[in-house]
Amino acid sequence: MSAQTDSRNPQTEIEGGMIPSNMRSADAYQPRPVLWLITAVAVSLSLFQLYTAGIKPLGLFYQRPAHLAFVLVLAFLIFPVFVQTRPRGVLGWIIDSICLAAGFFSGFYIIWNLDAIIARAGWWTPMDITGGIICTLAVLEASRRAVGLGMTIIGAVAIAYALAGPRGALPGLGDWMPGVLSHRGANTDRLVGQLYLGQEGIFGLPLGVAATFVFMFVLFGAFLEKTGAGKFFIDLAFAATGRKPGGPAKAAVIASAGMGSISGSAIANVVTTGAFTIPLMKRLGYKPAQAGGIEAAASTGGQITPPLMGAGAFLISEYTRVPYIEIVMVSIFPAILYLGTVYLFVHLVAMKQGMRGMSAAELPLVRQVLKAGWQFIVPLVLLVWLLVNNISPMRVGFWAIISVIGVAGLRGAWVLVMDGPLTGARVWASVMRGVRMVFESLELGARNAVSVSIACAVAGIIVGVVGLTGLGLKFSSMMISLSGGNIVIALGLVLIASLVLGLGLPVTASYIVLIVLVGPALHNEFGIPLLIAHLVVFWYSQDSNVTPPVALAGFAGAAVAGAKPMETSMQAWKYAKGLYLIPLFMVFNPEIIYGGPMPVVLWTGATAILGLAAFASAIEGWLFTRMDNLSRVVVLPAIVGLFWPDFWVEALGAAVIAGVFALNWLAARRAGPRPA
Repeated sequence: MSAQTDSRNPQTEIEGGMIPSNMRSADAYQPRPVLWLITAVAVSLSLFQLYTAGIKPLGLFYQRPAHLAFVLVLAFLIFPVFVQTRPRGVLGWIIDSICLAAGFFSGFYIIWNLDAIIARAGWWTPMDITGGIICTLAVLEASRRAVGLGMTIIGAVAIAYALAGPRGALPGLGDWMPGVLSHRGANTDRLVGQLYLGQEGIFGLPLGVAATFVFMFVLFGAFLEKTGAGKFFIDLAFAATGRKPGGPAKAAVIASAGMGSISGSAIANVVTTGAFTIPLMKRLGYKPAQAGGIEAAASTGGQITPPLMGAGAFLISEYTRVPYIEIVMVSIFPAILYLGTVYLFVHLVAMKQGMRGMSAAELPLVRQVLKAGWQFIVPLVLLVWLLVNNISPMRVGFWAIISVIGVAGLRGAWVLVMDGPLTGARVWASVMRGVRMVFESLELGARNAVSVSIACAVAGIIVGVVGLTGLGLKFSSMMISLSGGNIVIALGLVLIASLVLGLGLPVTASYIVLIVLVGPALHNEFGIPLLIAHLVVFWYSQDSNVTPPVALAGFAGAAVAGAKPMETSMQAWKYAKGLYLIPLFMVFNPEIIYGGPMPVVLWTGATAILGLAAFASAIEGWLFTRMDNLSRVVVLPAIVGLFWPDFWVEALGAAVIAGVFALNWLAARRAGPRPA
């Protein structure tokens, strides 16, 4: 078994693959024994997850607390209490030792005392309350280190809000809240019971999904990364599109969709695939900000691309009780629409600037790429086949990982046999490379899961507070009042709220918090089907990756491209416009999600494609040739008509857009081909 290695493999250029840069910088100042301990804890966590996924499943209050304990210990080991650019020091080690003990205690106190806690059923002992307080503080501190201060502040504000009120532990704080947000308040015992000793707080659904489905697929992505899947996806994308105008940018869209759907992080996607695509885009003629923005927009598309979709599909499935495979199936066409829009933007920019593709000599051949990396297709096919057969996603992840190890081993054995005589030294070296790859993948998967699991634990705090105080109903009332019952205004408010939450929360946590607050209003008050309401919120939660002032994927693209962060983010925001329009299309044309009579589905799909193409060409000012200002103005109301839930209005909008496109095509024919 041997990993695919190459000078262009992302892992040779970016140490640690998908490990965030702050983890890598912290490792540089860790003593070697601490690094060994991190490896031991990370590998133990991954092995524990594999055991419970494929061999012996555990109950809710065994799986989730054990997972949280592992993750908290790992977070406190990886991220020192103070700055990560120098050794901890004596004071740092004292504080971190206390935090490590608190992290271990937080999870295993529940496991050790589970029967007694269930028997008490609300009559908590002082030790129960103390354990809950320790766990809550440990989760918030781990969030500050691994996720960011914004998430920690929001979690702390939620706790303070729960305690405010005339019957709460902080009655004076309730006087500062407006009437619509006021509530009676909760004492410490009641709040701790909600957050720590029940199923609606820290150990609630968000952490449950992270501790089962999400971790297994993050680990699956880590195994694919370590065996060279990144190089395979990038080479395959270049082989397919490299010779076309703007080839590297188009390859970035395809490769980022493939990598993003398994990596679980738009930012990690940018720095891996972007390490190769962005320099080639710049060489071809794209401006640095354009190159970084294209990669950021394409990488964000990976988070909405089946089969994995980051953590989103698992959470949507759990919240809506819709089977995971159905979430995957209904998300295929919207994902194609989004990636197709980014691809079209790339094409229009290339044609507008007279770009050409790369030469055949610079590109790999499709058959050569498939010959070298066929083994990466097998686990994905197996994964989809198991999901279609209604196997639990947790077990699907287990068998997908086993298949990666198996095909990598077969590939390594084949290379060993074909590349020379079988000697003991060569066999031993190959086996050790395989063992090292497995352990590195186990460590990488656990490291990658730290921030997601901790974010879900803090999200559980917020969800628990919402359930305890009735904040969701209050939020729904405010939403109805502010929108005046207008669904378009309501969706605009959701978009604004997602952007504000995205300033301090990662995508997964933003989705969880937002769906708890606005989901009931979208479904019950505005009549949006439940699944579509969740998909809309999930899509809008991605906008913090590409929308200024905090466009995390855009900033990562700017760093790789050597461009200004805000300029790159504006480009990413432009290319990612499908992120805002496609959810609207889902709401007003639910046939693209739920299906219907074939003529209606085909018409709806065609109008969606036509509208997005018109929008991209109007923004870029180019289609077959340059679009005059009158044409760009005319297509805008026609695009609105395509979203209108009336057939004749849609038909009129489609006719106007088709007419503008035809005139532009004729103008391009008269003008003739442009010079490169």
